[in-house]
Amino acid sequence: MTELLELRGVIEATPDAVAAVLLDVAPGGRSPLTVTGTVERGGNEFVMVRDGSRITVTVDRAGRSVTQQGDWWYRGVTSVEADPRGSLVVHRIYNVAPGHRWAVRMVSRGPLNAAPAAFATQLEQLGRTLGAATRVLTD
Repeated sequence: MTELLELRGVIEATPDAVAAVLLDVAPGGRSPLTVTGTVERGGNEFVMVRDGSRITVTVDRAGRSVTQQGDWWYRGVTSVEADPRGSLVVHRIYNVAPGHRWAVRMVSRGPLNAAPAAFATQLEQLGRTLGAATRVLTD
């Protein structure tokens, strides 16, 4: 597994408050990471079928993280950590394909290029739900 991208942002709310919303990812949930489609299994790990693609979603409440894995190469992990300003939200994208690095480089361009704007939007939605200020970190 190779990390391809890391995005970070701050929300001025407690980690428990942020995690309570962020981890509510089942269809109809409050999280900006909520997936839509047909749920095949429920619980802390479930499989969604959306537009013919299977996405496995795993919620780790103790670790305050959500993992979304789909297609043959993609894993996205979003986590909440304590920060002096409130909470640090970190989103990492990994290549989980066993080999085929040249193919992953080609296929991942679109999702990697779109990720910063999507992360900023999700952070803003999370902050709006919590009534808290947010900012994407660029350092």
